[in-house]
Amino acid sequence: MQGLGRLLLRNAPVAVLCALTASAAGLMPEVAAAQSGPASPNPDTGTPALAPNGTTEQVRQLVACSGVMYAVGSFTEISQGGQTFTRDNVFSFNQAAPYKITSWSPDVNGTVNSIQLTSDCRHAFIGGKFTEVDGSAADNIAYIRTYNNTMVQGWPHDANGLVDTILRTANGHLLVGGQFTSINGSSKKYYVSLNLSTGKDDGYLNLNISGHYTFPGAGVSNTEVYNQQLSPDGGHVLAEGTFTKVESNARQQIFMLNLGSSHGNVSTWYSSEFNQFCADKHPFYIKAAAWALDQSTVYVADTGFVPHGWNHQFPLTGLCDAVAAFPATRTGGLTHEWINYTGCDSLYSVAADDSAVYVGGHERWANNASGCNQAGPGAIPARGLSGFTLSGTLLTAPGGTTGLYTRGRGLGADQIYRTFAGIWIASDNEGGTDTCGNASGLAGICFLPYS
Repeated sequence: MQGLGRLLLRNAPVAVLCALTASAAGLMPEVAAAQSGPASPNPDTGTPALAPNGTTEQVRQLVACSGVMYAVGSFTEISQGGQTFTRDNVFSFNQAAPYKITSWSPDVNGTVNSIQLTSDCRHAFIGGKFTEVDGSAADNIAYIRTYNNTMVQGWPHDANGLVDTILRTANGHLLVGGQFTSINGSSKKYYVSLNLSTGKDDGYLNLNISGHYTFPGAGVSNTEVYNQQLSPDGGHVLAEGTFTKVESNARQQIFMLNLGSSHGNVSTWYSSEFNQFCADKHPFYIKAAAWALDQSTVYVADTGFVPHGWNHQFPLTGLCDAVAAFPATRTGGLTHEWINYTGCDSLYSVAADDSAVYVGGHERWANNASGCNQAGPGAIPARGLSGFTLSGTLLTAPGGTTGLYTRGRGLGADQIYRTFAGIWIASDNEGGTDTCGNASGLAGICFLPYS
């Protein structure tokens, strides 16, 4: 087998090598290479769903580990195959059909925004807005067992503010972002690196993140690291949020972090386009980003409505309510390579594979730079989920009059998660929303397989 392994590696395409490297590092599948896309527009049926209980609930994040999917968010009941299961903001199910829900049911008394697994999948790190896990006090962060429902008491569990995002890196750090100003005994604010074993600040990050967005009429924006994405090679992280300074560098909306051997530091990658503001109620608008598999490109998904001070002129400009592609390797004079507007509908999530870029939100159209809350000239219906070629062309259904993908809009798709087998969409059930592609009964979770 060793000789065969060497032969396979020597002749493997780059995508496969990236996947093997990620697997060896024990990383989550979102950093590994995908199989050939684009994903099918027809979802697999039978996946778990938010139960139709008359309450608006939401799946915030999905991750996979050793054939099991782990889901977190704000929910109380999950349905599958005519059965209803009580699950308090965390549950898991088999990654392959028939997607059976497992018996794992830790009780978390508030919203869980993010989850990461240990390399052996026997423990999970969770973060959000909660005060108890399994009946024990835990403030917004916890380390829990996946083979039973208990929290590891010896691992500290005390963040004094919201935890938005958790990411386990290739070099053994747990990067945690949110609105907190102290966490597990550390006075680091908003973004910290924790030791996986002890839960304490390991000193890997010293970014001194500060600032928030102020302009005439702007809504409240607290300093915060809201989202993050590990690069395919495990050497860089994109982070989105509310800030104006990172490690003494002027940064807004998004920055790139280099993961060195002894510490992480902010890179020189940046664009003046990130300094622009959107409508008054949306000071923070770059909600998500994704890496191209070859790391040549960064894709961003944006809310924001319209540019601040918009004079009702078309075509739209800026990054508000759009998906855009930026070169990941160039620093000076960085501008977008392509951009596609929804026409004033928010995007919350983005992912990419070897042939497509996927975005989700509560959008109604794509190709809509000349419309706002209505279809302008050239707009194409693309409800709730859209796919684009790597050069920015909308993927359309046969006939070219609608987008290839569709999903019930609801609040909006909060995450698109890529695995070897296809893409998973985490969303909500607002107003009874439960459709994805050509199927119903998929409230909160939709899986689009690769052919």
